[in-house]
Amino acid sequence: MTTQTWIITGASRGFGRALAESALAGGHHVVAAVRRPESVADLEAAHPDRCLVAKFDARDISAAAGLVHDTLDRFGRLDVLVNNAGRAVVGAVEEVSDAQRVS
Repeated sequence: MTTQTWIITGASRGFGRALAESALAGGHHVVAAVRRPESVADLEAAHPDRCLVAKFDARDISAAAGLVHDTLDRFGRLDVLVNNAGRAVVGAVEEVSDAQRVS
């Protein structure tokens, strides 16, 4: 098995949390990108060599580059991005502005 490196936004609960736990159980590296790092401190404590908790607010578009940089610095690669953070925005994707998406 090849170890993959995952970034999972919104990893503090629900689907994102379940994915993070599953990837870690499978032996993969996980960057848990969350607004509240304390919400996933237990994952990092249980898997200190394979889990990196990153404070990240998906509404800040400029923060994405830093998240990828931190991932590459720690694990040397990025294989999977799960963009799970956020909320539902009603409307056709081509009609929704950047401001609406990140509000």
